[in-house]
Amino acid sequence: MTDKSNTPAEYKDSWRTPPELFSALNAEFSFILDAAASAMNALCRHFITEEQNTLETPWNSVMPDIPGYAWLNPPYSNVTPFVQKAAVENAEHSTGCVMLLNADTSVGWFLEAISTAHEVRFITGGRLAFLNAETGKPVSGNNKGQMLIIWHPWPRTHCEMKTIDRDALLSFGARLMKRAA
Repeated sequence: MTDKSNTPAEYKDSWRTPPELFSALNAEFSFILDAAASAMNALCRHFITEEQNTLETPWNSVMPDIPGYAWLNPPYSNVTPFVQKAAVENAEHSTGCVMLLNADTSVGWFLEAISTAHEVRFITGGRLAFLNAETGKPVSGNNKGQMLIIWHPWPRTHCEMKTIDRDALLSFGARLMKRAA
């Protein structure tokens, strides 16, 4: 999906999550499932591949039978179905989800997300450096900030808006990774 003939949107769809970010968030959420992965880049023991299609596969059929969180860094070219899927999995199976998305409050999927999610965390202080899917090296060209949309595995009362500093988050994740090495 990352050859030179693809459009920029398709290329960006394959960017990988910075490991420091995932490490920091995993310390908080103890992810059970990577809901959009491949065998080569899965961040969790349990994962759903593009061929398995996370939009059609019930997440609880892949996750162990315990309440918990799925990690989801979806393709940014078409976010709406992934927001809808996280909302359905949360409502029907009490599955939590943490989704990494562009920080854009002007799009329809954002309104849809905040009508079902528990929390939005805007990542402040700079943009994330995603990784090239083939080389694993940081890529330049991320022209937007990011946010986390969070569905908790318990009943929803409202949606909170929060901020988290990018450097603090990545520094914490790097410290965790260094300790684990």
